[in-house]
Amino acid sequence: MSVYNHRPMMPAVQSRIVEMLDAIRVEFDQLAQEAYVCKSQRDDFELKMNAQVQEMNHFQKSLLELERSQKSLKEHYEEEIARLRQQLEQAHARGGQPHPQQPPPPPAAAHPSQQPPLSSSLPPTTQSATREVHHPHHQPTPPPPPPNLGPAGSNYFGGIMNNPHDSPRTAQQQPGLATPPAHHNQQSYPGYPPSATPQQQQHPGYPNGSAPAMHHPSAATSSQAPPPPTSQAGLYGGRMPTSPAPGPYARQEHGAYGYARVTGPSSGATAIPGTPPLPAPGSSHHHQPPTSAAPPTQQAPPHDAADPRQYTSPMPPPARPPSAISKLDTTTATTSPHPPHSATTTTAPASLGDIDPQSAPASMKMEGQDWFALSSPVLPRYLTVDLVHSLEHASVVCCVKFSNDGRYMAAGCNRITYIYDVATGRQLCALQDDSVQRDGDLYIRSVCFSPDGMYLATGAEDKQIRIWDIARRMIRTRLTGHGQDIYSLDFGRDGRVVVSGSGDRTVRIWSVEDGSCIHTLPITDPEQKDPGVTSVAVSPDGRLVAAGSLDKMVRVWDVQTGQPLERLEGHKDSVYSVAFMSNGRTLVSGSLDKTIKLWQLATDRGKGQNPCKMTLTGHKDFVLSVACTPDDRWIVSGSKDRAVQFWDARTGQAQLMLQGHKNSVISVAVTANGRPVFATGSGDNRARIWSYERIA
Repeated sequence: MSVYNHRPMMPAVQSRIVEMLDAIRVEFDQLAQEAYVCKSQRDDFELKMNAQVQEMNHFQKSLLELERSQKSLKEHYEEEIARLRQQLEQAHARGGQPHPQQPPPPPAAAHPSQQPPLSSSLPPTTQSATREVHHPHHQPTPPPPPPNLGPAGSNYFGGIMNNPHDSPRTAQQQPGLATPPAHHNQQSYPGYPPSATPQQQQHPGYPNGSAPAMHHPSAATSSQAPPPPTSQAGLYGGRMPTSPAPGPYARQEHGAYGYARVTGPSSGATAIPGTPPLPAPGSSHHHQPPTSAAPPTQQAPPHDAADPRQYTSPMPPPARPPSAISKLDTTTATTSPHPPHSATTTTAPASLGDIDPQSAPASMKMEGQDWFALSSPVLPRYLTVDLVHSLEHASVVCCVKFSNDGRYMAAGCNRITYIYDVATGRQLCALQDDSVQRDGDLYIRSVCFSPDGMYLATGAEDKQIRIWDIARRMIRTRLTGHGQDIYSLDFGRDGRVVVSGSGDRTVRIWSVEDGSCIHTLPITDPEQKDPGVTSVAVSPDGRLVAAGSLDKMVRVWDVQTGQPLERLEGHKDSVYSVAFMSNGRTLVSGSLDKTIKLWQLATDRGKGQNPCKMTLTGHKDFVLSVACTPDDRWIVSGSKDRAVQFWDARTGQAQLMLQGHKNSVISVAVTANGRPVFATGSGDNRARIWSYERIA
């Protein structure tokens, strides 16, 4: 038996309790000290806040006193002005010297010692009237018109983008459809460069991206004439992107539409991810002549024609004098004496964008709750338009397209393509590739229905073309091979091939059946620095494919052989949209040079002659999309200036201008089955379906 006691030695219970109490006391002292510090800080903050509140109350009291003083002085001056004008009228009526009465003393103000003398405080009109009263032998002259009291401001939202192609907008310019708030928040959408401040905006075609400054109507003008009628350029947003990589359009905040009947909250002019980027700085686009200038063949307007300077105020434009419309240039384009296919430039006698919608007569204006349309004041009115459906989306609507039977419309947005019933406006399905990672954005930049309406092809920023089985809501085929974003798609008329255009400088013709690439049509011109393809179109007979590109060219290939047939030159900036007319021999193109061109494709007898039939001018900003009605009577164009215009394809004159979006009209589409319906997609997150009808 062991003599050792193996039980552990345990401390006394009383000693352990004392140690724990000491630890608790130390921790309590620390917490008490921290609480004291927090209380001191709270008291300090309360003192500071009370001081700020007192100071704010003092400011408010001073402001109220100043407002009362200003109101009192204003009433006194208005009474004095009315009294002086009454004396002048009496003097004119008698033909003699007026007998001015002693003016009453001004009312007591908050600071009477600081009041200026009456003669120096009155407006110039009143001072002149006072001098005439005291000089009866001086022949009185009628007072000048009252000054424009609109805001003179710096509340212009800035440009839609920060890039060398931005237009030279002043800080005052704001979309004329909206009355903007005092400041504007800008958001960015993937697909375009970041936004710019107003002072940094550039203009494509001017050296170093600069352009002549535009003036606000309230700015000082020549003493020889009052400010000319202003245009509706204020309706429009900023510029298109120019960076080599996609970047966003900025989102521009603004308020209600600027014509009567309509008010509403502010919304944004979004960055448009649905369009390809422009060439990088240093490309040939930066050294072109001013794109806003008339082409050499265009007849200059007469001296008394309405001044086409752009409206740069965020407020509604000033009322046009009654005689202004009668002074519009009524000169129409004459037939060129050159051989057939020689290029002529025609334009409406006065741009519809120059007309003030508020002063336009009812006979030339159509309007709804948040849209209006103007018909030409000098042409017979043939068309009327109306809004059928307005479809809201969570992102920019990059593209719209109808099915061949006109029953359905597809709209491409961020990650999702929506299909709608045209008759009811009901959403039928939303096509989204769930296998794509959720991080970041993936804008659907092009959509196209197959001729039988069973499939829908979509092109996106991830360089893939997806052909969807609409009934099953599943991807039938993936077409891969492009090296950059897919900007445009079009099916062949038999539905066996689909044509794609990409920023990788190629057009590809794909087999729908097996997904193979039949032809790769590269743009290999060595003199072109950035010939990325922005738009493709297949001719109605399926034999030709046309493509517009950033290098200002329109090219045509044979679908069967892949051989290049024509290269059409004439635009002064990137071509962003092409469309065939139903005859298959006339091609329409829209460009960043703000023009639309009609091209007569060469035949065996016509080769070597100028293929440009007509140039349509009238948009105030980039032309982003063009389409043709099935009867080839009208050309429909959508622009960065937020307008949709209908052009007479026979005369080249603008028949109608529609303002129905708060941001750029990125895409326009017309039904191919003869139904008088067209659709628009915009950076304001809306797709809209419209009807157009011919007036008998």
